[in-house]
Amino acid sequence: MTISDDTIAIIKRGATEILLETELETRLKSGAVLNIKAGFDPTAPDLHLGHTVLINKMRQFQDLGHKVYFLIGDFTALIGDPSGKNATRPPLSPEEILVNAKTYETQIYKILIPEKTVIAFNSTWLQKLSSVDMIKLASTYTVARMLERDDFSKRFHDKRPIAIHEFLYPLLQGYDSVMLKADIELGGNDQKFNLLMGRELQKHFGQKPQTILMMPLLEGLDGVQKMSKSLGNYIGITDTPEEMFGKLMSISDQLMWSYFELLSFRSTNEIKKWRDEVTAGANPRDYKIKLALEIVERFHSKEAAENALEDFIARFKHGAVPQDLTTLTIKIAGDTIALPNLLKDAGLVSSTSDALRMLRQGAVKIDNQKIEDENLKINLNSEHVYQVGKRRFAKVKITGSGL
Repeated sequence: MTISDDTIAIIKRGATEILLETELETRLKSGAVLNIKAGFDPTAPDLHLGHTVLINKMRQFQDLGHKVYFLIGDFTALIGDPSGKNATRPPLSPEEILVNAKTYETQIYKILIPEKTVIAFNSTWLQKLSSVDMIKLASTYTVARMLERDDFSKRFHDKRPIAIHEFLYPLLQGYDSVMLKADIELGGNDQKFNLLMGRELQKHFGQKPQTILMMPLLEGLDGVQKMSKSLGNYIGITDTPEEMFGKLMSISDQLMWSYFELLSFRSTNEIKKWRDEVTAGANPRDYKIKLALEIVERFHSKEAAENALEDFIARFKHGAVPQDLTTLTIKIAGDTIALPNLLKDAGLVSSTSDALRMLRQGAVKIDNQKIEDENLKINLNSEHVYQVGKRRFAKVKITGSGL
């Protein structure tokens, strides 16, 4: 297979770091079918667009004829990836892991080609390791080297606990690369230590070390923190077309370009042309619509994307409240409930502090009237339509007998 410079540029697109770049080009130009690995711990029941940054890259390798391993870390999820964490993660139960893993299996085929995808579970080999095997694996690395890792180093110097089992995580992730004979491993740029461990262990076991391609972590809807379901700033790939479209339209104009680079299949030349047009005075909203249409069509259908656009125009351009709102009943113990608490209980915000922030930004409405009073109390037996931002609505009835 002849690989052009343009094809290599597509593979490199969006990458924050490649170790080593010359290795990547040599491997791609060799004509060999490569083993491409990317691991995902099933720590949440659904995938979001942040996960698809790597999955999109996997699809690009599939289009070149390479073998893609979608590795579900059902064993390593029992430990919890310490990357970027300032405390030991609480482990998931085997039952939670199994349920989450099953949903991953069905969702990834919205992007990946089924017949070109190998779904692997690392419990297949890690569960078979004996105590002696685990000791031998642990002997390949030193505590001093482990403490060079940034998050471990910070916790150590801050005298925050580091559990011994957390040291096993990067070793086990690296061992996955040995078992899959990975030629290239994909990962987020917070995974560098774990990815390099794969190279080290492959050398130890007499294999050619994998090339590493790191991608940035997709920022969530807030444009600050990485996309995460626990932070409430995510776009789930199982969101309804209307939800997905509305969330994409809510991102900032600046964040839109990052989403184009990491999520869109449009060419870099086309995206650059659009960016130049916006710089020259074109309305960013028109290009955000292009992005939203592309993403919704990918996970639903073209018809669903077009319907979501019509719904968006009707709902937000003309200030329309969704007609299909069902009434949510919230029971309270007293005669009133504080507005921030109501917004949280209605699922419109992730926390009362988030509600206060939205109130201060003038992003809260009751029956289409802007509300900025942080101390507002909502009376018993009232029923109103509450709105937070441009896309979150809830019709709420307050009744008694709570608690």
